[in-house]
Amino acid sequence: MLKQMAFHVDTSACVNCRACQIVCKDKNNLPVGVTWRRVLQYEGGSWVVRREGLVPDGIFTYSVSISCMHCAKPKCLEACPAGAIVKRSDGIVLIDPKKCVGSRLCEDACPYGAPQFSVEKGIMTKCDFCQDLLAKGHNPACVDACSMRALHAGPLDELLARYGPTNAIEPLPLPKTGPSLVITPHRHAQPSGKGTGRVISAPVKT
Repeated sequence: MLKQMAFHVDTSACVNCRACQIVCKDKNNLPVGVTWRRVLQYEGGSWVVRREGLVPDGIFTYSVSISCMHCAKPKCLEACPAGAIVKRSDGIVLIDPKKCVGSRLCEDACPYGAPQFSVEKGIMTKCDFCQDLLAKGHNPACVDACSMRALHAGPLDELLARYGPTNAIEPLPLPKTGPSLVITPHRHAQPSGKGTGRVISAPVKT
């Protein structure tokens, strides 16, 4: 088996510009409502009234760019009744459009919202790690589009060695599926399941 491919996202560098989201949509010619890579903005804290006026109390915000996590134990694969979802030898999880029956059970099973239904095609679609570019030795389009160099792609073991073991912060769920993701946490990042903040910019339906 080849090395598991993975993404790294530096949430201390991401500025919520959504260039990764836009280039993904453009490259894959995705219809309105289908967005394979999304940027979540998370905030917390409050304002308190003092004699000098409103004063920030623990205010923070950070953004997390996410797509399919190409999990070690993909729930989408387990849920698919047609056997349309496969995990390649390099760990990339793909949907075979010829086998997909559009049951949307994979959509319900995925904790990251990665599989998305295409009304136009009547089947499920998702991030394929830009397998066409990868085959030519290039980065996924989202990686090269990031002006802040907050996104990287490569073998999971190499990303872990370089950036550390973190693979879950709020607002992401607990990593029960073994996501192929490495995160450099923002200084205010909160562990998954222990968040006190909220998502303030959910993925736009572009």
